[in-house]
Amino acid sequence: MKYTEIMVRYGELSTKGKNRRKFIMKLAENVRQTLGEFPKIKINADRDRMHLLLNGEDSTQIIPKLQKVFGIQNFSPSIRVEKDVAAIVHMAQAMMKERYSGTETFKVTAKRSDHSFEKNSGELNVLVGNAIIDLFPKIDVQMKKPDINLRVEIRLDGAYLSCETIKGAGGLPVGTAGKGMLMLSGGIDSPVAGYLAMKRGVLLEAVHFASPPYTSEQALRKAKDLTKKLTPYGGSISFIEVPFTEVQEEIKRCIPQAYWMTVTRRMMLRLTDAIRMQQNGLVIINGESLGQVASQTLHSMVAINEVTSTPIVRPVATMDKLEIIELAQEIDTFDIAIQPFEDCCTIFAPPQPKTRPQLEKVQKYEGRIDVAGLMERALANLKFEEILVSSSNEVSEFDEFL
Repeated sequence: MKYTEIMVRYGELSTKGKNRRKFIMKLAENVRQTLGEFPKIKINADRDRMHLLLNGEDSTQIIPKLQKVFGIQNFSPSIRVEKDVAAIVHMAQAMMKERYSGTETFKVTAKRSDHSFEKNSGELNVLVGNAIIDLFPKIDVQMKKPDINLRVEIRLDGAYLSCETIKGAGGLPVGTAGKGMLMLSGGIDSPVAGYLAMKRGVLLEAVHFASPPYTSEQALRKAKDLTKKLTPYGGSISFIEVPFTEVQEEIKRCIPQAYWMTVTRRMMLRLTDAIRMQQNGLVIINGESLGQVASQTLHSMVAINEVTSTPIVRPVATMDKLEIIELAQEIDTFDIAIQPFEDCCTIFAPPQPKTRPQLEKVQKYEGRIDVAGLMERALANLKFEEILVSSSNEVSEFDEFL
């Protein structure tokens, strides 16, 4: 069936009071960016809902993209007909013929915003409902949670009918909560953490540490492709590559092996915080899951966090690995994350890292390296790349490699 409009219903935006308009405008901007390859679409964002006028664009290509936009509770593809009772009944029957398989329950929900129309909402419910029963005499009416809710909305410019409600991504429009720096490795956890932060309205910039020649070009490509998988949820993401080879070589040369990981993570956190200040970010986000590895015990977190007072958001901290994997599969990052291209943390991981590092010893060992100099040289050689939203027919370099 060729739809003419998609009606979008907001999620938590209804609780935003005086900020409601700002949230709605941001959502409209995000939808416009996500659907940029469909230039004919016209977006009308009202207080209670958003209307996407398709103007001939293919709804089957648009719906999967719209499902990934945070801030949308659900949406209904609709068909516009003239404000004529016969036309409304004819379209209602046509839609039910396509949708009804012989077992579903249904009801009609009519809404009349144009009060000059000849039938009120109650009369429309009865009229259209009877027309459906005439067509399918054995169909059951179910007023609470029917299988098919046939919606009829009478507006000034026409009558709109829909019989499908598609679940949206929920959450808040990306960008309404401010900017955060995502510490993105090539693993399973950090992309999931980024996804969850975006769901709460955080605009991401991805910070990735590379240590060539110890880490490969494939590992870097992998991190960028993980970033690309997140772009449909909030638009393009700035990817920041941090040169980390010198830092890790100095740590390996000067620090006792058991403390390599602790000092490495402290240096990563210092550098990410410096980048955050440079990029006007508010928080740091990472994929740490409590107790998963040595650097993610509570004792390690305390020792590592000591280098910054910036809030660190850990969206997957209380999730077990199977929960994280399930969500990674849902957002399509898992298959990329498990490719065998190791990041710098994996390559320089000591065989027996400290799970309860002592802060006094960490500070003492760090005195053996030139923290300020290492940071200055790394920050002077950052590489920035804007990772854009993939078009429907785009194939990434990573996909081609596979």
